[in-house]
Amino acid sequence: MTIVVTLDEMLVRRKVKSRDLAAHVGITEANLSLLKSGKVKGVRFETLSAICEYLQCQPGDLLAWVPQDGDQPAGSAGPAGGPP
Repeated sequence: MTIVVTLDEMLVRRKVKSRDLAAHVGITEANLSLLKSGKVKGVRFETLSAICEYLQCQPGDLLAWVPQDGDQPAGSAGPAGGPP
């Protein structure tokens, strides 16, 4: 599975500059850039909450799950009805 960060699209929709968001959230523009590119291993809920507050959006507006080959939805049966 792949989690895709769609923060760039939200910034464009809200007509917000990265530097303004970074200043509000209290992170560097470099760290915001890493987050936007998806090159981070995690994000604190406090940071995510501050981003959502500033952009007036939900966390799901900023993150998307994209299935990759071989990924199966939770609860689905594996090959030939066997265990997943």
